[in-house]
Amino acid sequence: MPGMYSARAPSGRTAYAVRMIRSAVPADVPVIHTMIRELAEYERAPEEARATEEQLHEALFGDRPAAYAHLAEDADGNPVGFALWFLNFSTWRGVHGIYLEDLYVRPAARGGGHGKALLTELARLCVERGYERLEWSVLNWNTPSIAFYEALGARPQDEWTVYRLTDDALKALGA
Repeated sequence: MPGMYSARAPSGRTAYAVRMIRSAVPADVPVIHTMIRELAEYERAPEEARATEEQLHEALFGDRPAAYAHLAEDADGNPVGFALWFLNFSTWRGVHGIYLEDLYVRPAARGGGHGKALLTELARLCVERGYERLEWSVLNWNTPSIAFYEALGARPQDEWTVYRLTDDALKALGA
């Protein structure tokens, strides 16, 4: 179910337009793909964003979806951000959680509450479905995002180091 969110100024007045957070539909794939490319530019790694629209469509809407997406829209219905996520599982807690792969808000819409609204919707899904974790990674240099996440109550899991196998190393190990 889509969520309606509005931000409040300290006085209680609406500070900016109401936003709609909704689940993505197949027609959203091109705009999600575009925003993924924009995110890759922001994260200083445009050459690493190699996914095609076809791959994205299959991952989100194929016979066996591997991921899910939500869009943030401004008051005019224009997509201004997205969250792409998938289920993970905690062997220690014995339940699913959500792993947020990407959270992105277009630069012109930043500071308008769209990112918080997307995270609020994912947290709502966790609570509704009995999931006990909402997790994601953030680049160490991305101090604006880190400050935003910490203001929401998120805490870094700095005792863990992420490892990744890709490309030739992955092929060598898998051969």
